[in-house]
Amino acid sequence: MKTWKKVLGVSALALMTAGLAACGSQKDASSDSGSSSDSKTLLMYQVGDKPENYDELMKIANKRIKEKIGVTVDLQYIGWGDWDKKMPTIINSGESYDIAFAYQYVANAQKGAFADLTELSQKYAKDYMDQLPEMYKKGNEVDGKLYAIPVYGNAWAQQVLTFNDQYVKKYNLDISKVDGSYQSATEVLKQFHEKEPNIAAFAIGQSFNASSNMDFPLGKDYPFAVRLDAEGAPKIINQYEDKEFQDNLKTLHEWYKEGLIPTDAATNTTGFPLEGNTWFMREETQGPMDYGDTILRNAAQQDLTSRPLTQQLKTTSQAQMANFVVSNTSKNKEKAVEFLNLLNTDPELLNGLVYGVEGKAWEKVGDDKLKLLDGYKPNEHMAAWNTGNNMILYTQDTITDEQIKERDESIENAKTSPILGFNVKTDNFKTQLSSIMNVMNRYKANLNTGSIDPEKTIPEMVAELKKAGWDDAQKDMQKQLDQFVKDNK
Repeated sequence: MKTWKKVLGVSALALMTAGLAACGSQKDASSDSGSSSDSKTLLMYQVGDKPENYDELMKIANKRIKEKIGVTVDLQYIGWGDWDKKMPTIINSGESYDIAFAYQYVANAQKGAFADLTELSQKYAKDYMDQLPEMYKKGNEVDGKLYAIPVYGNAWAQQVLTFNDQYVKKYNLDISKVDGSYQSATEVLKQFHEKEPNIAAFAIGQSFNASSNMDFPLGKDYPFAVRLDAEGAPKIINQYEDKEFQDNLKTLHEWYKEGLIPTDAATNTTGFPLEGNTWFMREETQGPMDYGDTILRNAAQQDLTSRPLTQQLKTTSQAQMANFVVSNTSKNKEKAVEFLNLLNTDPELLNGLVYGVEGKAWEKVGDDKLKLLDGYKPNEHMAAWNTGNNMILYTQDTITDEQIKERDESIENAKTSPILGFNVKTDNFKTQLSSIMNVMNRYKANLNTGSIDPEKTIPEMVAELKKAGWDDAQKDMQKQLDQFVKDNK
């Protein structure tokens, strides 16, 4: 997932995504939290890579922020490689900071690490909260309270099969029949493999998880799922025991045996560069702010064409994709929320952070469109997906009004997961979960990459999962889900 997020950040530059970054070191913010509004500085942590022109961006941004709400922001970055180490330390130490990109949002909200924003958001960020689709609010409720200001970005997500157009055109391959299943891609993969046996027909590696029209309350790495066609009383199942999912794994195994999947897929951690020519088909995640393949094409710097694999789906994980939280240790909770409101409602501020310096990197060519200039550089703007309200970002002049209309209609019409807003409490079965993950670590990569026969392997894996405590975990989760459904009728 991290890889996908990074791609989003890179390509949003050539498009319209938005991201404000605030991250980094473990500086104590208490000295910056003076009593007067004029001297107050908010300490904000963000995940990602610091822009090379950070000082210039923040000088412009802080001038605007101080003019509007009387404070400045000390935006500090923590790189992806350090995030899982540094952010828990900051939270657990009780350090005084104001805002952060949410780390383990639900668990830390339940522990009391984040401020309750249920009332604060309505008082100090009402303008923005009124713009948010309901799915963001529902998806971020923890025990009936709101602890985050979410970024309005890709409200839904869809898995797609993406094709490298240079090979599609070179060999005149028909991908139009690829629609809604892995099986529908079999014929075109075989045709390509005959032409280019040394290039990955379906480029996947160790971290690949097969997709299906399901939602996963603990994420796709765990063997717990809910089918999207579940009505009334959704049931938590093991996706590996579901016939449709098993059929997908059988297809992947057939592809593997026929050489359509790399032989080292289960151990490959290097991947296949999006911009390269070492692959023919890959699986990607897209959302409404990607404007079809625009984001991917910008990132790849070559033509790509995607075909749908799963439904467009609004889920809890999408609602929590990019959350900003206010620390319970903050002495500036009201101003922190006020700043998040400004960030998400002020186009001048947000676009200047996301696209870079106006006049140097881009220029406006209408009320809400922009043109990228020669001075635009990918490493001189803030990340796109985890910054602010994507709906107030200017769109690149190549994006048509029809595409914008399709974006808005898709957000309205996308399917809502039957478990949107359901957050699992794992306290009662942590030991079982650890044992379950140990089992999955032995089987998951081989099964999902098609490297082993699912018909022989799944019964063995299921038996080991049972011994590890899968039934206990499922029973507890189902009890929670039943209560969630009852409470939300």
